[in-house]
Amino acid sequence: MVVIFMLCMVSGFAQTGKLTGKVRDAINNEPIPFAIVALQNTGLGTKTDVDGQFEFEQLKPGLYTIEVTYLGYKKKVVYEIAVDNAKPTFQDISLEKSEREIKEVTVKGRKDKTEESPLSLRTIGVNEIQRNPGGNRDISKVIQSLPGAGSSVGFRNDIIIRGGGPSENRFYLDGMEIPNINHFSTQGANGGPVGILNVDFIQDVGYYSGSFPANRGNTLSSVFDFKLKNPRTDGWHGAFTLGSSDIGLRAEGPVNDKSGLLVSVRRSYLKFLFTSLGLPFLPTYNDLQIKYKYTINPKNELTYLMLGAYDVAVLNTSEDKTDYQKYILNTLPEQKQWNYTNGIVYKHFRKNSFQTLVLSRNMLDNNAFKFPANDKSQPQSLQYRSQEIENKVRLESTNRMKDWKLNYGIGLEYVKYNNRTYNTLSLPSGTIDTIDYQSAISFFKYGVFSQLSKPFFQNSLTLSFGLRMDGNNYSSSMSNPFRQISPRLSASYALNNRMNINFNSGLYYQMPAYTTLGYKDTGNNYINRLNQLRYIQCAHVVGGLEYSTNKNSRFTIEGFYKQYQFYPQSVSRGLSLANEGGDFGVVGNEAVRSISEGRSYGVELFAQQKLFKGFYGLLAITLFRSEFSNAGTIAFAPSNWDQRFIINLTAGKKLKRNWEIGAKFRFTGGRPYTPYDTALSAVTYVWDVAQQGQFDYSRVNQNRLPNNHQLDIRVDKKYFFKHWNLNLYLDIQNAYKFSAKEQDILTVQRDAAGNPILDQQSGFPPKYQMQFLENNTGTILPTIGLIIEY
Repeated sequence: MVVIFMLCMVSGFAQTGKLTGKVRDAINNEPIPFAIVALQNTGLGTKTDVDGQFEFEQLKPGLYTIEVTYLGYKKKVVYEIAVDNAKPTFQDISLEKSEREIKEVTVKGRKDKTEESPLSLRTIGVNEIQRNPGGNRDISKVIQSLPGAGSSVGFRNDIIIRGGGPSENRFYLDGMEIPNINHFSTQGANGGPVGILNVDFIQDVGYYSGSFPANRGNTLSSVFDFKLKNPRTDGWHGAFTLGSSDIGLRAEGPVNDKSGLLVSVRRSYLKFLFTSLGLPFLPTYNDLQIKYKYTINPKNELTYLMLGAYDVAVLNTSEDKTDYQKYILNTLPEQKQWNYTNGIVYKHFRKNSFQTLVLSRNMLDNNAFKFPANDKSQPQSLQYRSQEIENKVRLESTNRMKDWKLNYGIGLEYVKYNNRTYNTLSLPSGTIDTIDYQSAISFFKYGVFSQLSKPFFQNSLTLSFGLRMDGNNYSSSMSNPFRQISPRLSASYALNNRMNINFNSGLYYQMPAYTTLGYKDTGNNYINRLNQLRYIQCAHVVGGLEYSTNKNSRFTIEGFYKQYQFYPQSVSRGLSLANEGGDFGVVGNEAVRSISEGRSYGVELFAQQKLFKGFYGLLAITLFRSEFSNAGTIAFAPSNWDQRFIINLTAGKKLKRNWEIGAKFRFTGGRPYTPYDTALSAVTYVWDVAQQGQFDYSRVNQNRLPNNHQLDIRVDKKYFFKHWNLNLYLDIQNAYKFSAKEQDILTVQRDAAGNPILDQQSGFPPKYQMQFLENNTGTILPTIGLIIEY
C-alpha cells in the first residue's frame, strides 16, 4: 500500500509529452507541406512545415486521435496514438491522392477503406490489442472479438473465419508472408495456444474476412496484414514485460543516422506453473522478433524482418494419479518445434508509383515422438520429423494515374518438404496399420496478379477488378495456372456521406498442405500425386450496408455465401479435411482425394465505437452455417466449425487519474462432434495400439455440445514519470467460472496397478471395459502483470 501511495504521489506531478510526425504522399513518399493536422476533441491543430513535419508539445499523457486533411488528398484519421512523457511519440502518416478532392467536390462515404476491399475489412490498432480483456496481449485472441471470427473452446488460438477452418488464413508482416503466428503450431493448419508476435511493435492490423486484394493469394477465408512501427531515430528506448505466462524484453533505437532497429525476446515460465498445478504436460516457448530499417534516400528504403520461435513440450510422468492424467500421458506425444521467417522488403518510389521487392525464407522443423507406456527403454511407437522450407520472391508495382489505381506483379517460390514418419494406428475397419516412410519433395510455385480500381460519379461509385493466376509443378493437375484463374470484383456506392452499399464477388484458390503433398503409402508412392490432387476452390459472394458517424463510430450489416469445391477428403476415414486443424499435431498426413464439397453462409452485424470522449465499444453478431460433404453421410453435414451463432460484446472506459476498465462477453453456439465407436474402441488390439477412442465416421458431427459463454475483465493503471512509465494491470479470464462442456473422453477402465481391465462377457474379439471421462474446460484465470517502459 505504501508503494502504491508513493507511486500515485510521484506520478501526480505535472508531466507532459510530445507528439511529432511526418505527412507523406502514399505513392511517391514525398513530404506534404502545409497539411492541416488536428487532434480530435482537443481544439489543437497545426500545419506541416515544408518538410511535411508537424509537432504538438505540452500534451497530457494519454491517447489522441489525429485528423489530417489537404486539398487533393483523401482525409486520413489515425486513431488512439499513445503519448507519454518518457519519450516523444512519432507518427508517420501517408495520404492518398484524389482528383475529385482537387476539384473540391465533397467526397461521399467512408474515407478510410480501400478501393480493392470496400467491405469485410476491419482495422485494429495497437491499443485495442493491448487493452483487450482476456486477450493477454495476443493478436489471435483479439481477432476473435470481430465479426465472422470463431474460435475453439479452451486455450487454443485457432482462427476460424466465416465457417472456414484454421488452415484457410494467411498472414503478412510489412508485406512479407509469415506461415503462422502461433507457438506449438499445428502443422498443416496454423493454430496454436500462444501468439508469437510482439504486439508492442504493431502499428495496426488489416483484417480481411473476404474481398481479398489480388496481391494476396493462397487463401480461402482471411488475410491479416500486420504493419509494424518504424524504429525510433531519436535515441534508444525499451520495455520490460511480465505477464501471466512469460517474461519479455524489447528495445528500439537508431543504428546510425539512416537506420534503426527494433528487437524483442520472450521466454515462458509455463513449465513451472504447470508443475505447481499438477498437470501431466510441461510446455516452454521462446521467441525473437527483429525489424531493421535502412533509409537509403527519400526514394529508396530497405527493411529486414525476422520472426522466430523455439517450443518444447515434455510429459510430467510423475502426475499419473487420476484417470484423466493417465489418459493424457498415454496419448500425448512429446514435441520439439522451431520455426523462423526472415527476409528483406525493398521499396522504390517514383513520381506516380512505387515498386516493392520482397525476398524471404521461412522454415518449420517439427519433431514429435512417443514411447509405449512412456518407457524410453522401448522402441518408439511414434516417430515424426518433418521440415517445411519456402524461398520466396515477389515483385509488384502500385501506380496512380489520376483517379485510376493499378497494382500488378509476379511471385515465385521454391519449396522443399521432407518427412520421416513411423506410426502404428487403428483404421476405422478395426485393422491395424503401420505407417513407415520417408519422403522428400521439392517444387516451384508461381503466380501473377493485377488489380485496377477507379471511382465514378464524383466518388459516389467505386469499382475494383482483380485477376490472379497460380500454379506449381508438383503435379500435372496443378501446373496449369489457367485452371486456377481467380477473378474478383468489388463495388461500393455512397448513398450519402455517411452510408454505403458494398458488394464483392470472387473466386479464390489454396494449395493443399505440404503434409498431404509429401505423404507416401505402403507401396512407397506419393499417392496424393497419383490421386490428381487439386487446388481447393472457394467462391465468395458478399454484400452489405455501412453507416459511419462523425463520432468515430460505424455500423455494418453483411451477408456472405462461400461455396467450396475440391477439398481433400480422407480415403481411409471418408472425412473432409475441412474439419481438421483444431487440435495439436499434424493435419493432412494421409491419402486423400479432392472430392469434398462444402458451403458456409450467414449474416454479420457489427457496431463499433472507437475511442471517443473516453468510451469505446464493439458489438459483433454472426449467424451462420458451415457444412461439408463426407463419404457415407448425408450430402452436407455440419463442419467442426458450425457453431451457428457468435455474439461478442467488448466495452471500456478511460477514467480519471489514468485508470481504465474494460470487459468482454462472448456467447457462442455449441460445436458439433462425431461420437465414438465404443465397440471398436474396446477391442483389445485396437486399444493397445491406438491408446484412444475411435470415432464413428458414419455419423460425422451428428452430435452437438451445449452453448458456452465467458466474461473477461481487465483493469489498467498507468503511472507516468519523467523518464519512464509503469503500467499495472489485472486481467481476469472467465470471471464467473463458467464450465464449458467438451466431448467426453472414452478410455479404458484400469485396475489398481494401472492395467486395462478385460471385459469377461465380451467374447471374441476380446475387449476392455470402457468408461467416459467428463471433459469440461473453464476456470477463473486472474493475471497481474506489469510493463515498464523507458
